[in-house]
Amino acid sequence: MSGDEMERTFDALPPARGRGFAQTWWGRAWLKALEDTALDGEQLKKGRRHAREGAVGAVSVRPGRITAVVRDRDGTAHRSDVLLQELSEEEWNRLLHMAVDRAGHIAALLDREMPPHLVEDAAAAGVELLPGIGDLEPECDCEAWDHCPHTTALCYQVARLLDQDPFVLLLMRGRGERRLLDELQIRSAARAAGNVPEQEAGQARTPEGVRADEAFATRGVAAPLPAPPPLPDEPGRPPALDTETSPAPGIDTAALEFLATNAAARAHRMLSEALAPGHEQQPLEVKLTLDQDAVRLAAAGPEPAIAGRLAAGTDRQRAELDLAVRAWRYGGAAALSVLEEEWTPEPEVVARARTQLSDAWEEAERPQLRAGGSGRWTVVGEEAQLRVGRDGRWWPYRKERGRWAPAGPPDHDPAAALADVLGETG
Repeated sequence: MSGDEMERTFDALPPARGRGFAQTWWGRAWLKALEDTALDGEQLKKGRRHAREGAVGAVSVRPGRITAVVRDRDGTAHRSDVLLQELSEEEWNRLLHMAVDRAGHIAALLDREMPPHLVEDAAAAGVELLPGIGDLEPECDCEAWDHCPHTTALCYQVARLLDQDPFVLLLMRGRGERRLLDELQIRSAARAAGNVPEQEAGQARTPEGVRADEAFATRGVAAPLPAPPPLPDEPGRPPALDTETSPAPGIDTAALEFLATNAAARAHRMLSEALAPGHEQQPLEVKLTLDQDAVRLAAAGPEPAIAGRLAAGTDRQRAELDLAVRAWRYGGAAALSVLEEEWTPEPEVVARARTQLSDAWEEAERPQLRAGGSGRWTVVGEEAQLRVGRDGRWWPYRKERGRWAPAGPPDHDPAAALADVLGETG
């Protein structure tokens, strides 16, 4: 390592084969910020491979920026930078004031450690030391608009530096080690002598507040709501979970990625409906049971292993889940109820249906229906069936490989629903 107070340069690290990039919790927090930010999981994999192979050159660290030259496998060199917002003077004052109040924080920094309570106390003081989602901004001469393999490799290499010395992070946030320790020593001495720096005294003053009569006069006055945000063109992409850190036992990362993708798509649809004109008149979405929600997820087309877990979790065979998914795609929870539940409709529902069926066909051409009980009627001589739902709609079914399967969307007219399925079976 070389450099002055406000810039440190670390020699290129050897390849990291067979080991993780971050051993400390703060090093892993740095990588989590990277992995949560990068949109393309494939770029993360390539960046890890570059870092493991020793493709990252000397790393320069200065306030707000880290820089290195990263080489591709063909030897092409790229200058890569990752930017991190510096703390403001006010934030540094709050951080130093908090650290002086707790001697253990100073001791931890001197031991090249960043214990969780230091970061938590800093956050309570309004200072975020560790980066979060979106805080690591990439710049690379390969002109990628997001994190590329080169900036990703640089971040993985910096995680190794952070393991050794958390002052690397503090320098990126805007303070060199010597200046930081000097300021802590000055404040500690002033605190011991009973002298509070003028700047801290100003911060400790009680705010003036608002006059009671003024606050009372504005009661009931609500500020206008801001305009709703524009609807994105498509759902956002969830973070890739194929990371350097192994998942906890029992955690299926593929299933979690599927759930995150599905949740993003559902949120996008719900936001689209909420922003549409007349949305106030739309019925609220019915709360689903766990069984219904499993079928909804299966209808989103997960990979076979996840579909198998959904089938097992709802005590269905795969063929039964496939029928449930088909019903769901025709009509959601109502269609699933028609497929799997049995009920007896009111006599007036049956009488009205008979009238509608009689009016739709001449007597000689009228299909003959045989009641099967529980709101189901089978067409004699055909592989077709009608079922009525609790909402009064009629659903066409056809027999496939010995099972009755949903054959189309519902209709309030039983004759229309039956004509559709008879046209297909005929």
